[in-house]
Amino acid sequence: MKKSMRKAAALMMAGLMVVSVTACGGGQSENQTQAADAGDGKKVLRVAMECAYAPYNWTQPDDSNGAVPIADSNEYAYGYDVMMAKKICEELDYDLEIVRLDWDSLIPALKSDQVDCVIAGQSITSERMKEVDFSEPYYYATIVTLAKKDSPYASAKSVADLAGATCTSQQSTIWYDICLPQIENANILSATASAPDMLMSLNAGKCDIVVTDQPTGKGALVAYPDFVLMEFGGGEDDFQVTDEEINIGISMKKGNTELKEAIDGVLATMTADDYSAMMDEAIQAQPLAN
Repeated sequence: MKKSMRKAAALMMAGLMVVSVTACGGGQSENQTQAADAGDGKKVLRVAMECAYAPYNWTQPDDSNGAVPIADSNEYAYGYDVMMAKKICEELDYDLEIVRLDWDSLIPALKSDQVDCVIAGQSITSERMKEVDFSEPYYYATIVTLAKKDSPYASAKSVADLAGATCTSQQSTIWYDICLPQIENANILSATASAPDMLMSLNAGKCDIVVTDQPTGKGALVAYPDFVLMEFGGGEDDFQVTDEEINIGISMKKGNTELKEAIDGVLATMTADDYSAMMDEAIQAQPLAN
């Protein structure tokens, strides 16, 4: 289901304006708001994420592996999303600030100017695009199903083989809203608040399967060796979704074209192999893998 990489425009100049979460004057337009300055005079890019969605992002107690402090806390964030945020800030010469929010607060935080962008493993769905703008994809995801090794569903070769399963996934995701209803006679439980809750439900035997994306699934295998990961090949036997729904993007407030072009410029310098190598590094660094 992967799309071929599309090259965006060249890198924007590092002095581009970024939507500020601290601006309070009434004389600036929504997409021209001055970014907050750090003590070193650089502009600060405030990036929101859950800090609870390994291997995309997680919370840890120290700065090992290059983790970044979480605003208003004594904890640190790391993972694929943090690595990508650091890459963007290095290229654009911004300072980085990580803001920890729950999943359903991410888009409202953009719309209310609390943060500049969200880098949180968000699929680029048509519904989300009504509310925010997205960068080019910064990861090309595929759908996977997880079960325990002793489950009767562990040998499933297609979505049809999942018929009758008790299942769940994370709330407000395509995995829950679009994929699970495609399972015939599924017993769909209430959505979980987070990816860790989803995995704990499977581990505790509250459900037979969970559906998620490949990086989350690969990370789960490290944390839960009793799990098995199933991929159905992306054809007729697989969950039917569009490329836009499974590709992962960076969201920002609608109309913030300067930030979008700047971020797209950074992504244009990277390849699918770069993304895969970075994700593999994140999977190995996640706390439960150590």
